[in-house]
Amino acid sequence: MTTLGTATAAPGERATGRLTVGEARDGSEVALPVCVINGERDGKTLYVQAVSDGDELNGLGVVRRLVPRLDPADIAGEILIVGIVNWYGFQVAEHRNPIDDTKTNRAYPGNETGTTTERIAHATFSAGVGADIAIDLHQGSTSQMINEVRVRCGRRHRLHRECLDLAKTFDCGHILDQRGPSGQLARALPDEGVPTIDPELGGAVGWDEESIRYGVRGTMNVLTDYGFLDGTVEESEQTRASGFDQYGSPAGGLVDFYPELGDDVSRGDTLFEITDVFGSVKETITADSSGIFWRARRLPQVAQGEYVCSVGTGVDSY
Repeated sequence: MTTLGTATAAPGERATGRLTVGEARDGSEVALPVCVINGERDGKTLYVQAVSDGDELNGLGVVRRLVPRLDPADIAGEILIVGIVNWYGFQVAEHRNPIDDTKTNRAYPGNETGTTTERIAHATFSAGVGADIAIDLHQGSTSQMINEVRVRCGRRHRLHRECLDLAKTFDCGHILDQRGPSGQLARALPDEGVPTIDPELGGAVGWDEESIRYGVRGTMNVLTDYGFLDGTVEESEQTRASGFDQYGSPAGGLVDFYPELGDDVSRGDTLFEITDVFGSVKETITADSSGIFWRARRLPQVAQGEYVCSVGTGVDSY
């Protein structure tokens, strides 16, 4: 039998249930939606979670399309899924947990008796720590971003190669290979021996169909390549970046971008212009380094000093 929260499945079964993480302000139970798929044959364990950030919904789009496709009779091993991690943020479509104003993906490994977010992080970390591999589905919040996979353990970590190979198998075409901030699941689980990746499935307000398809295909690639499903995966070379140059606006106004997401950028190329409301150019911003146009704000209006875009740097292939 395989159990996650109230979901229990015997070999060859699938079950859904809830994972209790605390109580709301009215004293009612707060419990995350979970799914267990227990294959008929023995094998590895995959842990998957989505909506660690409450407004990042593409991962949930992946989960709801993936689960109906997975017949336990075809699977070797176990798949544990938490469909919505940041329950409080999801309810109000906010990135952070509004109860304690905390970003869940900075709270791992969590604390069983800590803040609301720390308790959620502890419960989901405990679900993932016994797995063989893990996938933490994200997106670029509501910004525009290329589809990519992040390896967050750092290049000197003992599991760096395993995490990088997992990212390559997922195959979004682009990888950010940069040690993540403290408290990220994709940084904390490798410390416990679990290769983990953080797919960033584009960016959207609501669903983004292309990014959801990337996520479903990528997770199916992992299930196949790691022996959960029969078949083979033909891996393709990934474009890898080791960092970002981030650009803010030197003036308030409206943004016009020159490159499109995924375009190669050379040092000195124009990235964007800032105009006033009547179309007069106030500022022209050029690239400090060569790289890939990786991420850009969705709304055209910016205040002076506000974030505008990012260029992936230190680019090579893997």
